Amino acid sequence: MLIRPGVARTPDDRFAGLPDFAFAPHYLEVTDADLGPLRMHYLDEGPRDAPIVLMLHGEPSWCFLYRHMIAPLVAAGYRVIAPDHIGFGRSDKPTARASYSYAKLVGWLGEFVRALDLRGITLVCQDWGGPIGLSVLAAMPERFAAVAAANTLLPTGDAPPYGVADWPGPIITAWAETCRTSDDLPVSEIIAAVCVDRPDPAVLAAYDAPFPDASYKAGILQITCCIPLDESYPGIVENRAAWRVLEAFDRPFLTLFSDSDPSTIAWEAVFQHRIPGAAGQPHARIPRAGHFLQEEQGPAMAEQLVAWLGQAN
Repeated sequence: MLIRPGVARTPDDRFAGLPDFAFAPHYLEVTDADLGPLRMHYLDEGPRDAPIVLMLHGEPSWCFLYRHMIAPLVAAGYRVIAPDHIGFGRSDKPTARASYSYAKLVGWLGEFVRALDLRGITLVCQDWGGPIGLSVLAAMPERFAAVAAANTLLPTGDAPPYGVADWPGPIITAWAETCRTSDDLPVSEIIAAVCVDRPDPAVLAAYDAPFPDASYKAGILQITCCIPLDESYPGIVENRAAWRVLEAFDRPFLTLFSDSDPSTIAWEAVFQHRIPGAAGQPHARIPRAGHFLQEEQGPAMAEQLVAWLGQAN
């Protein structure tokens, strides 16, 4: 439903009865110079004074992706915060593609972190959660204690060892072109297509829940068009600036990539070799998982995180 010109909000009844998702919603407002305040949704589980694990989803998913990882981390003594980026999940959705940019997505998340005054953060980031979250880390590194990067990337257009060979490659190029030329996306089928095993129909329906029709999908269409595919994209400049901070980041940095995601696997070595804090960490490949490894192997990923955080702290 439109809450005002240019901004849609998914009706609450779309989120009723989702499988394994009995979490209370939380909201705060972030700002947009053209559209005014936007409501941003997040999950917030565990003791308020516990160490913080900030879990960031990518595209076209939402915080539902992390549902099987939250309880194990809370049981281990952590406070888990999982927001929905603007345009995704239960967060407000600007209806024009022009309302979204890489810089805006980073800015909205940065405002979220400051509004909750999050500190000592362990960042868990996958897909677009990586570029957005790592850019926020670069802007305020004093708030971050550790990072776990999973099936993500941070492209700069550089050749190895600073980037990957043959960037962006046919998978990324084809996906970006699909989003550029489309006015709708079959969200659940996109999720299913990059899983090793097709998720249950109720789970796939939950990924569709935030998007009643194409008018809610401007964000998930436009975000892919923000991938900096070459030197002409503004994100190249921002990502190179983020890398300058990450190349001095000596706090623990873990990679948890899956064994069946050809679109991001080359970035595993880039993170491991380029970030000082990655040295000596118990990096792991999660078996039998495609791009959305939290969906297919969430408990295994949570187990790895709990063990690593116990050592890192």
